[in-house]
Amino acid sequence: MSIWHTQPDLEHLNANLRNGIGEVLGIRFEAFDDDSITASMPVDSRTHQPYGLLHGGASVVLAETLGSSASYLCIDTSAFYCVGLEVNANHLRGLRTGRVTAVCRPVHLGRSTHVWDIRLSGDDGKPSCISRLTVAIVPLSDRAPRLGA
Repeated sequence: MSIWHTQPDLEHLNANLRNGIGEVLGIRFEAFDDDSITASMPVDSRTHQPYGLLHGGASVVLAETLGSSASYLCIDTSAFYCVGLEVNANHLRGLRTGRVTAVCRPVHLGRSTHVWDIRLSGDDGKPSCISRLTVAIVPLSDRAPRLGA
């Protein structure tokens, strides 16, 4: 049984990355199945820290992009929206080149929170980072009024 409320559309997900940090870093959604979604990002000058290694912050951007998008695909967007509450990352080994690939799977898909496990690895398949993202699921009726509205 699939976790998705809205079936992932890779073309649409990738289009949503335009004009933001996802486009700047070269993030690309690549695959999904019934309970996971995968994206990758180049390890190059855009994502390096000053010593030529993949920047930990870039890894977190990839993880949060993937987990937030996954939550969005799991909710009824006519009634709810989702916002990140907490993200953490354990950086296990450095990467200098290639692509880093992240696979996102749910730990908990509750009524008011989602928790995601996001595993990043290099081209060799060895883990480089383990991240966890907690997302709040908020009813649209709870959305604060916008200024000037």
